[in-house]
Amino acid sequence: MAEGTIDRSVYEELKLTAGADFVRELVDTFLSEAPRMLAELRRALDANDADRFRRAAHSLKSNSNTFGASSLAAMARKLELGGFGAARDNGGEPLSALAGEYARVAQALTELKRA
Repeated sequence: MAEGTIDRSVYEELKLTAGADFVRELVDTFLSEAPRMLAELRRALDANDADRFRRAAHSLKSNSNTFGASSLAAMARKLELGGFGAARDNGGEPLSALAGEYARVAQALTELKRA
């Protein structure tokens, strides 16, 4: 697992408070929904819909924080708080970087779920 991808203390605290079985379910839900959020960001950008873009970024940020995916959450927060213009002006590059970080998070969460 990539170091720093998931804050283990946040993840372990979630397991303690919610239970390991429930956390596995939450991880599965996140792993199925996050790619849809990433796609929604891209669609919103393509449609020049800043409000839809902001909402999708907000959802991804909140869900990422749940598991301690701090870097992913920070990237999504930056997009939420005015990143639409930057994403538009840079040909969607911030979304590509976000997708790359999500891939690292997905791998780390999959490994943690099995542990």
